Amino acid sequence: MIYRNWLKRSIDIILAFLMFAILLPIFLILFITLSIHHRGSPFFSQSRPGKDNVPFQILKFKTMSDLVNESGDLLADSERITSFGKLIRKTSLDEIPQLINVLKGDMSLVGPRPLLNDYLQLYSAKQARRHEVRPGVTGWAQVNGRNAISWDSKFRFDVWYVDNLSFFLDLRILFQTLGNVLLGKGVTQQGHVSMGRFEGRKKNSFQQKGAVEKMYFKQ
Repeated sequence: MIYRNWLKRSIDIILAFLMFAILLPIFLILFITLSIHHRGSPFFSQSRPGKDNVPFQILKFKTMSDLVNESGDLLADSERITSFGKLIRKTSLDEIPQLINVLKGDMSLVGPRPLLNDYLQLYSAKQARRHEVRPGVTGWAQVNGRNAISWDSKFRFDVWYVDNLSFFLDLRILFQTLGNVLLGKGVTQQGHVSMGRFEGRKKNSFQQKGAVEKMYFKQ
């Protein structure tokens, strides 16, 4: 409880500051390049639910254009993502601005990824427990498949993390994230640019057989 309630936040601030300082040259290069490429702001900002469902503005580097159809609606992600956007997504460089979210206290370095506000009303009571902690730049679901796994699996990983949060688990996730980023693993879900939309809880999604904890640590 000491780590969860006190030390985790202190470590987040220290590590996020150091990481931002190290990545500052890359941040500036992307800032300038994307500002020119998109002829405007290089950032994507969107309201997401944080700890206890409190909304915040998540920051990312922009990877998609603002192209719309004849009705003025945005085109599909697959039609708007740019070649350069695909590259920075593959390397996860689009996530660098979220270090600012961590420093502000909106996010943690490790935790369930912040999803869309629209999903809040679709969660089961168990799935909603992912909001008992700050959302993370990376998380247990990210190092166990990221966008390549199903929504049911993602939520099971998220809730398991909430119940088992610890310093050593966070450390393991950070090191695995580094490895996954270098290998470009799990960036997309089959048939989608990133991950398909969550449509709601499937019946018995949390009633699968077997001990979840044992499955998670057989890696």
